[in-house]
Amino acid sequence: MLDLRAPSLPSEQGELLDDDPYVSDFRARRKAIRNGESWKLERRQHFEEQDSPTRDALRRGDWQEALRLFEARLDEARRTAEDDRRRSSPFRRLRVVEEPLTPYMQWELNWLHMRAEAGHQCRVLHAKEVATAETDGLLPEIVVLDGKTLYEILYTEKGAFERARRFTDPDVVKPWVAFVKEAYAVAEDIQSYFERVVAHLPPPPAA
Repeated sequence: MLDLRAPSLPSEQGELLDDDPYVSDFRARRKAIRNGESWKLERRQHFEEQDSPTRDALRRGDWQEALRLFEARLDEARRTAEDDRRRSSPFRRLRVVEEPLTPYMQWELNWLHMRAEAGHQCRVLHAKEVATAETDGLLPEIVVLDGKTLYEILYTEKGAFERARRFTDPDVVKPWVAFVKEAYAVAEDIQSYFERVVAHLPPPPAA
């Protein structure tokens, strides 16, 4: 177990953004990054994603179609990874997992494995490793761009996107960058985790 303590994330200091303003703001800031790293921390074990054909396939229980759609996006994933390299701006993802895996997590880990094959960086950390950081509740879902902008992504109880909360105060953002970096440093690469835990699993039930 890691001896990590979660930094504070004072909601009153953040600016709430609905879906479209969040997506526009995120894309503009991410596109402008040069020679800077970004991070994503994912903690929840189930999400209700919309406008995703492969997610819809999981809902229907059509596992082979979900995997086929992942494979169809491999070239796109390679292009975005190459763009990150050209801009010297890696986007690293830390995925916290609980076992046994939920159907959603099995689906997402297949997606993350595909992206890793395309050149994206992702590591996996078991939930027990962040237990000391969760004495007051689960870690937040966050994205940090270039160490300057932190988005806390807020979800409904069922896991549907609700809105985002944007923070730009360095006193809020920088401790979270340090936290994710420390956890990422000891996490397992997605490819080895996938081969060890995920690859042999039977198709998950519809979810």
